Amino acid sequence: MFLHVLVNTAVANITTSFLWFALTFWIYAETRNVIATGVIGGAYMLFVSVFSMFFGTLVDRFRKKPVMVWATFIALIVFILDSAYFFWVGEGAITDLTGPAFWIFAVVMLAGAVVEQLRNIALSTTVTLLVPDDKHANANGLVGTVQGLAMLVTSVFSGLSVGFLGMGWTLVIGVTALALTMLHLLTLRIPEREIVHVEQVTKWVDIRGGWRAVLAAPGLLALVLFTTLNNFVGGIYMALMDPYGIDLFGVQGWGIWFAVASTGFIVGGSIIGARGLGRQPIRTMLIVAAGIGVVGALFGIREWGWLFIVGIWVYFAFVPAVEAAEQTVIQRVVPYEKQGRVFGFAMTFEAASAPITALLIAPIAQVWIIPYMRTDAGQAQWEWLLGTGQSRGIALLFLIGGAICTVLALLAFLTPQYRLLARQYEASAPAAGVEPAGAEDGRTTA
Repeated sequence: MFLHVLVNTAVANITTSFLWFALTFWIYAETRNVIATGVIGGAYMLFVSVFSMFFGTLVDRFRKKPVMVWATFIALIVFILDSAYFFWVGEGAITDLTGPAFWIFAVVMLAGAVVEQLRNIALSTTVTLLVPDDKHANANGLVGTVQGLAMLVTSVFSGLSVGFLGMGWTLVIGVTALALTMLHLLTLRIPEREIVHVEQVTKWVDIRGGWRAVLAAPGLLALVLFTTLNNFVGGIYMALMDPYGIDLFGVQGWGIWFAVASTGFIVGGSIIGARGLGRQPIRTMLIVAAGIGVVGALFGIREWGWLFIVGIWVYFAFVPAVEAAEQTVIQRVVPYEKQGRVFGFAMTFEAASAPITALLIAPIAQVWIIPYMRTDAGQAQWEWLLGTGQSRGIALLFLIGGAICTVLALLAFLTPQYRLLARQYEASAPAAGVEPAGAEDGRTTA
């Protein structure tokens, strides 16, 4: 049953990402403005941060299938309304960044994409519900695999759809696919018992409950903080990866090559799905995070298309291990009935970090660093390290971000919180033969 839920969620994510990628590709191709792409990506993650605790509370308060159905239905309605607005206002008005039409169109699409994140939180808790504890890492690896597949499919089809069909037909395709996904979801059955709320008052946004659940597991707050700091660096890639790729390959070419690089997600997730994360997922996560920093610093060090694609492939192959490690730890050390709030709490801070960086970096890159690195003085100063080309300003930011990521990961090994959480993870291992939480006879408390 978990595989059915996983596949349906993957298709829903493909549809949402298809539209979101298309918006980013389309507006950069029309305007060549990295501020626009940075603001779009940053605003998306900021909205995810704002709503994550609400989403996590919903996941704990209600059964998982109704949550997924309503999330899909609301996203579908929002995308239908946004598509109608696009055709009503017209493409010419929406591509004018100085007018309100583009920002209305982008914000409404952002709302639909953010609602879909509710399904991802619910999916993380269904791993605990439907999968034995010793297979959690493997299941989380499969989640990374399907996310990579979604990214592969969406990048190819978003680039080709925008390049050859335009934004209008892209919207029609996305809305149709999401409607079919919802119809399939209605046929699925998730075996979950009645939820009984043990707290006298259950708030719609239970920040205090999420905070207490995080503090109850020694060292878990440090894990969230580390991932948050790591995502600050990720904001650089969020803001600048698509502009860099489009400058190198064009819209259609970048869509195809991004899909090739996205197979790294599939390979990385598949390896975790088959082999797990070892006895200490946290140690694995920090080692991989340091590797991500090194790769991110180097994949733009020369303006060579093959170097960028190979580097992105390796980068994407590493990412599922980091995400799966955090999910695996939370699924073991946090009681099932509180996991939605903990995942929401973690996402609130982790999602907020990347847009802060993206919103800061995009204007700095557009106004200062990119123009400077295209001057004779800038090229002469940095040619020894970054070579020559039109995108050396973005490459410099990649280098700085990667170096920071590596240092953070290595320093985390020296903290007492790392050792504390590692011991807590081992101490929380269930006895052999224990069924997945929430799937036993009786009722699930929340």
